[in-house]
Amino acid sequence: MKRNIIGFIIVCLSVFLYANEEKLPGDNTLVSSEAEIQKLISYDKKKYKYSVEDYFKTPEEDSFRLSPDGKYLSFKKREVDGKVNVYIREISSNITTKVIEEKEQPIGCYMWLNNQQLLYLMDKNGNEIKHLYAVDINGSNERNLTPYKGVNVKVAKLLKKEKDFIIIQMNKNNPEVFEPYRLNTLTGDITLLYKNTNIKEPITSYIFDKDGELRAYVKLENGLEKKLYYKNTESKVFELIHKIQWTDIFSILAFNYNSDNKNDAYIISNLQNDKRIIYLYDLKDKKIIKEMFSNETYDVSGFRTSKKNNYEIQYFIYKGEKRHIIPVSDNYKKLHKKFKKEFKGLEFNIVDETDNEDKLLLYVYSDRVYGMYYLYDLKTDKIEKLLDVMPNLKELDMAKMEPITFKSRDGLTIHGYLTLPVNIKANQKIPMIVNPHGGPQGLRDSWGFNKEAQLFASRGYATLHVNFRISGGYGKKFLNAGFKQVGRKVMEDIEDGVSYVLKQGIIDENKIAIYGGSHGGYATLMGLAKTPDLYACGVDYVGVSNILTFMDTIRPTWKPYIKMMKNIWYDLDDKKEYEIAKTVSPVYIVDNITKPLFVVQGAHDPRVNINESDQIVRKLRDKNFDVPYMVKYNEGHGFKREENKLEFYQAMMGFFAKHLK
Repeated sequence: MKRNIIGFIIVCLSVFLYANEEKLPGDNTLVSSEAEIQKLISYDKKKYKYSVEDYFKTPEEDSFRLSPDGKYLSFKKREVDGKVNVYIREISSNITTKVIEEKEQPIGCYMWLNNQQLLYLMDKNGNEIKHLYAVDINGSNERNLTPYKGVNVKVAKLLKKEKDFIIIQMNKNNPEVFEPYRLNTLTGDITLLYKNTNIKEPITSYIFDKDGELRAYVKLENGLEKKLYYKNTESKVFELIHKIQWTDIFSILAFNYNSDNKNDAYIISNLQNDKRIIYLYDLKDKKIIKEMFSNETYDVSGFRTSKKNNYEIQYFIYKGEKRHIIPVSDNYKKLHKKFKKEFKGLEFNIVDETDNEDKLLLYVYSDRVYGMYYLYDLKTDKIEKLLDVMPNLKELDMAKMEPITFKSRDGLTIHGYLTLPVNIKANQKIPMIVNPHGGPQGLRDSWGFNKEAQLFASRGYATLHVNFRISGGYGKKFLNAGFKQVGRKVMEDIEDGVSYVLKQGIIDENKIAIYGGSHGGYATLMGLAKTPDLYACGVDYVGVSNILTFMDTIRPTWKPYIKMMKNIWYDLDDKKEYEIAKTVSPVYIVDNITKPLFVVQGAHDPRVNINESDQIVRKLRDKNFDVPYMVKYNEGHGFKREENKLEFYQAMMGFFAKHLK
């Protein structure tokens, strides 16, 4: 009775607060009351050196960027009320001006368009339907450049030669496909550059050169084959030059502006090899000129060029156990040597540079250092530290993230990471939280500062990250090995990772939790149902509970890729696969779940509909299973607002304290 009264009050308040919504998403009567969430939080009674706020409070300053001419630094700044605004600071005078103010919605990513304007993206309550805004550097003349209801926008290309123009993509004419537009950022006028009208063979990507000319595009045929069309510099006609299966890679990374042959391009491909390799390729003659870079164990990620030095390649990148930079040019080799000496024992990344490349903005980090910004002036050869993003988190107090490798039960080599608390006592066995990543396809966990793992370590928990089959970066065979194995062999890889760590003798086998978001949330539910004796409890964050309903609620822009999704997950039109999908949908095997579960959801999630969380909560509640259920009605696929993130992690720490301590 008490729950019903509190639930009614929550619904009434929510209706008042979100009066502009026709109907609140989901079944609001299932949501736990504020009192119930606070009770959950209260279980984490012990005082620790670092609080949840220390890890998840928005940094005072972050997201630094350089203006194209290098006269200004822009950055996001947290205000006393928790909102985050964008400021610019004149480097010579140190005068700071607020240019973008957060109002009802958090500001998404932002960028410099030119020396007079900034652009930023913003959606509504996490619905991922973004609009593009512009503002002058004095904070005036703020304007919505894409004021089209229900239309999403993506930034495609900045035009350095036309400073007030940009190329964007919008699904304005059809909600399922994007088309490219040339946008005047002063007037908002748009010009359609290419029509995408064949929904049976939609264009899924557009490739522009540095001057904004459309040089190539990719069509999707039958939902499973990619066709690359290229317009060579002589015929000026788009011609089909490559047709591949969707599981293969043949993509244009950049045109080779260092060559006299305008048809030269750098492409990344796995057609000749299991791993992705970068080649120099003649698009007109359809032939490889030479292999540029490869790695035997990992996919290559990309490279960086220098416009100042005639677009020569500075370095290649690949992600192994850590992120690796392979210097190429003489100019960059000198810089790399300097940075290695300056930031000894730390990783560094060039995150921005001026148009003439005389100033570089560096981000420096490690698994125990959250991150620091440095400004390097090439003219004076001086490196200036701008900011330690989270100075309160002391390096020596933070835990190490150690790479691990083990064999799956069917012989695959699996990579991952294990983070252990600092100062574990001899012969001490500790609790562990298994944290499967989202996706699942193509994503992976990486080495670096992980706020969640550090929070868990501060409470005495180890964290296990497993890059199970279907994770990206390990080659085509490893990725494909996970197709149609979600909930089955993918889960077995996670279980094998747990088994590997248990053999090290440092984990208490009776105190292992599982927590994840998106696919990680699904893996949490599936882990509790598939191996109920392995885990002591679980936290499902915006996770899929029913593959059958999940496939029915995909957003319009995902519809062209439905056949790919059927290959990754399961084809529900096939009777055999339908039955498999049902058996690996936690909502249908809910009786197997016997350990405590905490469910968390953003009401406006466009990727995993709130119905996914409602279903599992309702099913468990129907069998008198207590499930705390947190829903935020101003969030989507993962929480962005500070107050919501803090409450979520506080509640999760209370949940783990209750069931793992």
